[in-house]
Parts: sequence; structure tokens; C-alpha cells
Amino acid sequence: ILNLCVADMGDFDEKSGVIDCKTPWGCWYQTLDEVVAEVNLEPGTKAKEIKCKLTGKKLTTVVRGKEVMNGTLAGNVVTDDFIWTVEDHKLLRIVITKSDRTGRSCWPSLLEGQYQADPVVYDNMEKKMTLERVQRETQGIENTTSWEQIWKWDDATRKAIGTKLE
Repeated sequence: ILNLCVADMGDFDEKSGVIDCKTPWGCWYQTLDEVVAEVNLEPGTKAKEIKCKLTGKKLTTVVRGKEVMNGTLAGNVVTDDFIWTVEDHKLLRIVITKSDRTGRSCWPSLLEGQYQADPVVYDNMEKKMTLERVQRETQGIENTTSWEQIWKWDDATRKAIGTKLE
């Protein structure tokens, strides 16, 4: 008996939310495709008061002349696929595209040696990304999953989605 509910995973992103890692300036989180940093700003902050730059793997963010973050990203990224926006003059959202979007690379921190996820948060990030990957791999399958597909999943995937092969 295979206990797996694939049909209910269609709205996975909307239902699951994000697993964020709190930081002194806000939080960061990741999906299969992206890493997102959300920096809390003083109300009224304008985009022209922000300098946010990605050069190779080095991210530098300065707000109103104060350095918020500066360091090497913890994973590989697509350097020309980077955007930042200011929302409601109180939140800076930085979105960086991962170069490895397979879901097998969960970042332990935003920057090398900085903003590390604690073990519980990291474990939850890995589980969420595994579920996203499974959703992507099984997209279009309703109520059934082929045994061939199940055997291709690694043990961690089966464990994360709670499959039981009896």
C-alpha cells in the first residue's frame, strides 16, 4: 500500500508558506528556484536611498549609508537574474535566482558564515524544498503514482513525503 496524496499538492506553494530564517535586519528564505532576503526598512525609505549590488557571488546592500549585508552568497547563482524592490517604503525584497534549481541544494545560510539557519529551520527548509521538488516531478499525476517513479525517488524524498511501501 502506498500512502501518498499527490492530487492535493496542486496548491502546494499557496498552502505551505515559506520557511524563513530570522536575521537582525529581517529574514531570508529559499525555494527551488530562488533565494529571497527581506530587509525591514525605516518607514518612508525610498529606492534611491538603497544600494544593492550582486557581483559574481558577492552581495552588498547599503540602506541610507549603513551597510546591511556584505558577503559571499552561500550557493551558486545566476548573476544576471537578480532584482530588488522597495515595497510600501518599508520593505526591501531582494530576489536572487539559484543556478541549481533541482531542489537538491538547500542553502544552510544566506551568506557564507552569516545568517545561518538554525538546525530546526534548516531541516524544515529541506523538507519544504523536497516537497516542492516532488510536486514538480509528479505534476499532472492525479491520485496515482507509478511504481517506477516511486523507486526513482531517493530515501530522503520518500521519508519527507511520508510514503510507506508495504
